[in-house]
Amino acid sequence: MTSKTITSPRNRSRSRLKWGVPAGLIVLSLIPVIAGAARLTELTGGAAVTPENARFFTSPIPVVTHILTVTVYSLLGAFQFAPALRRVSPPQHGKRSWHQMAGRILVPAGLLAALSGLWMSLFYTLPATDGPALVVLRLIFGFGMLLSIILALLAIRRRDFAIHGAWMTRAYAIALGAGTQAVVLLSWMLIAGPTDQTMRAVLMGASWVINLVVAEYFIQRRRTA
Repeated sequence: MTSKTITSPRNRSRSRLKWGVPAGLIVLSLIPVIAGAARLTELTGGAAVTPENARFFTSPIPVVTHILTVTVYSLLGAFQFAPALRRVSPPQHGKRSWHQMAGRILVPAGLLAALSGLWMSLFYTLPATDGPALVVLRLIFGFGMLLSIILALLAIRRRDFAIHGAWMTRAYAIALGAGTQAVVLLSWMLIAGPTDQTMRAVLMGASWVINLVVAEYFIQRRRTA
């Protein structure tokens, strides 16, 4: 007689929860991904040059690099939070997990996304909606993302998987800031109206902080587990 594995409602609920995190991250990533796709269409479709987009036409390589690498990093990175893809079953000598193979794409994509974002913050002409405070915040979090990926690489070379995962989670949280910023800014405008430079900087900075707080929650949760 063959035995059948019965999946309980509780196990099905846990399975949906495990895949719910990557799904939620993908949904949040779609906001900047769609905006980036619109920007690429604008650059390649012969759109009119305006004061708002002139900097991108003058120097398109950094923004195109940033859009492409952030898209790969945010969408592919979401699946790194699916436990089923983090391991090889059954384990085989010399065989890499999906998590490891994806990491070989995510690390260079993340580094390029951070570096191109820093370049744009330093050398692009500021749009009217931004101000010096927002530039400082972008530099802080851009360098924070870059440093997080470097520390994650150093940790994996030591085979310190917990520290590696923690730093990569922080880097991903920073990269996903644009999605949270879109939600926060839109919510503010619906409630209180348009933002000035100061409030825009406060809200965008708060969005990065929110992401990092959530990241730290899951990092500590994994450690205690």
